[in-house]
Amino acid sequence: MKIFAISDLHLSSVCQKPMDIFGKAWENYFEEICTDWRAKVTEEDIVLLPGDLSWGMRMEEALPDFDLIAQLPGKKVILRGNHDYWWNTLSQVRNALPKGFYVLQNDCFRFGNVLICGTRGWTCPDGNNLSEHDLKIYNREVERLKLSIQQMQKMRKDGDKVIAMMHFPPFNGRYDESGFTKQFVANDIPTVVYGHLHGKDCRANLHFKKFNIDFYLTSCDLVKNQLTLIYDESETDGTSKN
Repeated sequence: MKIFAISDLHLSSVCQKPMDIFGKAWENYFEEICTDWRAKVTEEDIVLLPGDLSWGMRMEEALPDFDLIAQLPGKKVILRGNHDYWWNTLSQVRNALPKGFYVLQNDCFRFGNVLICGTRGWTCPDGNNLSEHDLKIYNREVERLKLSIQQMQKMRKDGDKVIAMMHFPPFNGRYDESGFTKQFVANDIPTVVYGHLHGKDCRANLHFKKFNIDFYLTSCDLVKNQLTLIYDESETDGTSKN
């Protein structure tokens, strides 16, 4: 079993909001993703999709996009991004999506000896930069991560590999400690996957290590529309080969 990740697909089968207006990196990008996906992923593998999957405003507008993803091999683990407006209640999402999708919110999933936990996240504090509204959402997301990690710890066994996924980066622009990173460190979570960031001018360290944690940024335009290998069961260290 292998675990891959790619985020921020921003599909728009119904909404007709083409991403190529944002530059050449978005031209034929989903076709490139599909080609790479089929070359790498088997039905036994897992693909993490950390948010911003569809421009659909309602579930019925998003479902054609998920039908496209459903045709690709592997099990898909998703969580909510800031542009996933179609996401209503957790039960609605789980009941509506095609077979093979695992919807992460306040809980944890096990695949073999791998546990997947996480939350959407939010903009992290950098001094007093957050409004009262943003600080409220940030604190709520910190609590949601706690709930997910609590479920993970109940399931955790010796030898398990734990991967946390978020949509937002779990730190500010200086990569400072946050309420999210504190929980990763306190609970010995060695690998974190996130997205949200786009464009050549963003802080695009695709893979780096801090707090003794491997962080992977997987926004599709930044990874050149190729899935990032996060974990390989046959490898003892789970190092990305992408």
